[in-house]
Amino acid sequence: MEVNYRRCISCRRVGLKQEFWRIVRVFPSGQVQLDEGMGRSAYICPKASCLSAAGKKNRLGRALRASVPETLYQTLWQRLTQTNP
Repeated sequence: MEVNYRRCISCRRVGLKQEFWRIVRVFPSGQVQLDEGMGRSAYICPKASCLSAAGKKNRLGRALRASVPETLYQTLWQRLTQTNP
């Protein structure tokens, strides 16, 4: 079985799929959500530097070709603080 590699949209690091958080623009509704659903996906490292750069430069929005709600960024920051105390 082939290994699944993905690239972080912020720092461009390549790694295993399990090392990243997945953000999805669900088809056909266009809703942006975390981890589940079928549609256009973007991956980001679970690091503060990657998350802040993605928010400042709208990298998630450009990768997904959709507007990303501020609540999604807040959820990602909460998840980051829970995993890295």
